[in-house]
Amino acid sequence: MKNSPQVYGTVTIGQRGQVVIPMKVRKEFKIKPGDQLIVMAGPPGRKDMINFLPVERVSSMLNHFEEHLSVLKKEISKSSSQ
Repeated sequence: MKNSPQVYGTVTIGQRGQVVIPMKVRKEFKIKPGDQLIVMAGPPGRKDMINFLPVERVSSMLNHFEEHLSVLKKEISKSSSQ
């Protein structure tokens, strides 16, 4: 199905809580040894799902939002002072 989530298989939690990410996922998302992932629950309100987000992608996304917020704040400031 075109809009369905991709299923990559299952993983087993090891004795120390470790998870091995399947090779197909690592290749597709270019995850290499030493990369850091943020572990989050979600979407909002859902405590039964776990997401792994690459730190560098989240960082660049936040930088993008910060740039836009800065522009918006300037525009709001201009219109408030008029």
